[in-house]
Amino acid sequence: MSAPERPAVPEPGLISGRKHALDGLRTVAVAGVFFFHTATALVPGGSIGVDVFFTLSGFVITLLIMKEYLATGRLHLGIFYARRLARLWPALLALCAVVVFVGVVFPASKWAGHEEFVLPAAAYAMNLARFGMFGESIAGEAFGPTWTLAVEEQFYLVWPLLLLVLLRFWKVRTVAWITAGLAAAFLLERSVLVALGAPLNRIYNGPDTRADELLIGCTLALIFTTVRSGSRFHASLEAAARRAGPPAALTLLAAVFLLKEPDTPGPWFTAFWAAGPTVLALLAALSIGWLVLSPAGFTARILSHPWLAGPGRDLSYAFYLWHLPVYLLLMPLVSPLWLRVVLAAVLTVLLAGASHRLVETPVRRWANKRFQPAVVRSVPGPAPEHEPAPVEGRHLASTGGGGFRAIRGR
Repeated sequence: MSAPERPAVPEPGLISGRKHALDGLRTVAVAGVFFFHTATALVPGGSIGVDVFFTLSGFVITLLIMKEYLATGRLHLGIFYARRLARLWPALLALCAVVVFVGVVFPASKWAGHEEFVLPAAAYAMNLARFGMFGESIAGEAFGPTWTLAVEEQFYLVWPLLLLVLLRFWKVRTVAWITAGLAAAFLLERSVLVALGAPLNRIYNGPDTRADELLIGCTLALIFTTVRSGSRFHASLEAAARRAGPPAALTLLAAVFLLKEPDTPGPWFTAFWAAGPTVLALLAALSIGWLVLSPAGFTARILSHPWLAGPGRDLSYAFYLWHLPVYLLLMPLVSPLWLRVVLAAVLTVLLAGASHRLVETPVRRWANKRFQPAVVRSVPGPAPEHEPAPVEGRHLASTGGGGFRAIRGR
C-alpha cells in the first residue's frame, strides 16, 4: 500500500492555540481527586478525575504529535520523549527525595518507611507493582497515586510509534477510525477479564485496562485534526457538541457526588468495571469536545478564567503529586477533619507552587532551549508555536473505592 501524500501545514483552527478551558477542567478534576482522598463522604466519585485526565491526556498528547507531524511530515521521537521526561520527572524525583528524607529524619512520621516505594514510583511502574507484577502487590502509600503517571508514560512509549506507523499507510480520518477500533478492543478485553474474575487490582491499574480511555481522547484529537474551520463538518460538530456536551458534563459532575465505584463482586461490580471506565471516558470526551468547539460559551469562559485556568496549567501536576503525602503526614497531627482538609489544601498549594517555580519551570526552560531549535529547523516556514503544558498533572487519583481503602491495595 502506498503512503498517503503529506498533509499541508494546518491552518489555525481546532488544533492550534492553547485551550484555556481545558486548563480550568484540570483544576476542577484535581480538586475532585483531592476531596475524594480527604473528604470521601462528600465526593465519593471524585476518582472520576482519573478518567477525565486519562481522556484529556490522550487528547492533548495526540494534538501535540499531529501539530508537529502536519507541519514537518515527521515526529522527532527522541525530542518528544526527552521533553516528556523533562516535563514530568523532576517534580516526581523532588517529591521522592523530600518524602524519603523526612521519613528518615523523623521515623515517627507518616512518611517513614516509604523508601521502598520510591523505585516503582520513579520508574513509572507503580501500576504494575500495585497488581503484583513484581511479586507481592503493594499500595505505594504516599506514592500510590503515581500509578496513573505510570499508565500514561507506558502509553506514551507505545502510542507515538503506533500513530506514526498508521499515518504512514492511511489518512488521518482512517487512522481515527482505527484508533476508535483499538479502544473498542481494549474495552472488550477488560470485559473478558472482569467476566473471568480478574482481581480489582489488575482491572484498576492495568495499562491495557485503561488504554481505551486514553485512546478515546486520541480519537477525538484525530477527528479534530481533520476538521477545517468553517466547513460543513465543523458546523455539524459544533451543533452536536452543543446538544451532547452539557448533558455529558452535568452527568460527570453528578457522578462526582453520587457515584461510588463498586469494590465487592456482584452484578453492579461486573457491569461497572466492564463498561464504566469507557462510559466515563466518552462523557469526558464529549465535554472536552464541547469546550473546544464552544470557547465563547458560558462554561468555557468560566473554566478559562485565570483563577481556574492558571492553577490547571501551572500547579495541577505538582498538586496531584503532593496532595496525598501531605494529607497522610497531617493525619496523626490534626484531629478535626475540616481543619486537616483545609491545612492539606493550603500546604499542597504552597508545595505545588514551589515545585512549579523552583523545579519544573527551570527544567522546562532548559528543555525548550535545548530541543526546540531542532524542531524549528525542520518546519518549512514560520516556526510552530511552543507546545502547551501537557496534561500529566493531569493525572490523577489513587484507586477509588472508599477513602484510604483505595490506596491500600487495589
